[in-house]
Amino acid sequence: MTTIWNKAAALALLAGPAFAQAPCRDLSFDGTGYTVCEAHAGDDLRLFLDDADGNLIGTPERLSEVIPAGDHVVFAMNAGMYHPDRKPVGLFIENGEELHRIVTSEGPGNFGLLPNGVFCIGKDFSVVESRAFAADPPSCEYATQSGPMLVIEGALHPKFLEDGTSKHIRNGVGVSADGRTAYFAISDQPVSFHEFARLFRDELKTPNALYLDGKVSRLTIPDQGREDMGLPMGPIVALIAPAPASSAD
Repeated sequence: MTTIWNKAAALALLAGPAFAQAPCRDLSFDGTGYTVCEAHAGDDLRLFLDDADGNLIGTPERLSEVIPAGDHVVFAMNAGMYHPDRKPVGLFIENGEELHRIVTSEGPGNFGLLPNGVFCIGKDFSVVESRAFAADPPSCEYATQSGPMLVIEGALHPKFLEDGTSKHIRNGVGVSADGRTAYFAISDQPVSFHEFARLFRDELKTPNALYLDGKVSRLTIPDQGREDMGLPMGPIVALIAPAPASSAD
């Protein structure tokens, strides 16, 4: 992954008039740098996969082209694992429509390292273990399944090793206890699952958090000059807001 980003500039720029402060910030936890972006209940946070013609969106640049004129992307991040054709591995709900079904069986790879989970965007936000979700689905306007869970009711995933040696650039999402804030985090350098999960539990204080992916993890923050480069993605999560006046003219 190649990052085109001036971090000093990020501190000086805001996302636009709809936000009192920049929605993304840098932080250091246990000696590792992370970027964390926040969305709050009532914000226009959405999941994207294909455009109106059924073609893969794939990149934040294409996303900026397909959203309505007058809107802009505040931040965008890959939002769950996908097959080689970029279709989601598990559950995917967009605009209230289930496009891909939930998968509750154990399987190979990180996705199948149970428990995995679902990130749900409804009136509030939630991260729900997949089998619990399947048994009693909450109301989601958007949802994406991924895995493994990072934090489950305040506990780290039981299979994470404190001395784990597998390290990658990783990204994930955690939700505050009241469901009103979703935190999207990406590491600045390779981290283990245990290290990444502790960020959500111990620093961001999220009782439930979900791993979105690693190695392919990307974050774009247009107004802060950040544009992580890489191959086209599958599901994308993005915060959308009215474009600043200077951009809409």
